[in-house]
Amino acid sequence: MKFLTIQATSKQLNQKLIDKARALAGIKAYVTNLDIPDEEVIAYYHQLFQVEASFRMAKSDLKARPIYHRKRDAIEAHLTIVLAALAISRNIEYQTGVSIKKFVKLMRPLRSAIVTINSKEVLANPELSPEVSLLLNNLTSGH
Repeated sequence: MKFLTIQATSKQLNQKLIDKARALAGIKAYVTNLDIPDEEVIAYYHQLFQVEASFRMAKSDLKARPIYHRKRDAIEAHLTIVLAALAISRNIEYQTGVSIKKFVKLMRPLRSAIVTINSKEVLANPELSPEVSLLLNNLTSGH
């Protein structure tokens, strides 16, 4: 609809807008008042992208929604928990090479239990798929 003009009796393409969009396709511009090299501006922009990606992760994958605290301690505690979860999530992504969304999806069904048989407690571990085993090995080995 951006390139289409609709009037009561007709529809027509806005060729001038189409030509402008085509000419600008693939061009990205950065405007700053900092007196720094171009490469540094681009590097800062990429860092901003990582911060924005982290906030998207916090809101979606970590289910961090607005919580309306009134007291400073509660606000700081909430932010600390969300930022700690974000740091752990980023570390998991770095160590395993998979998104936190995929990691959580793979790990969520895994459960262990303590089963009592003839008054003896036995730990029942979940059966791990090869993919899950590889991810967990990557986490524990520090890769």
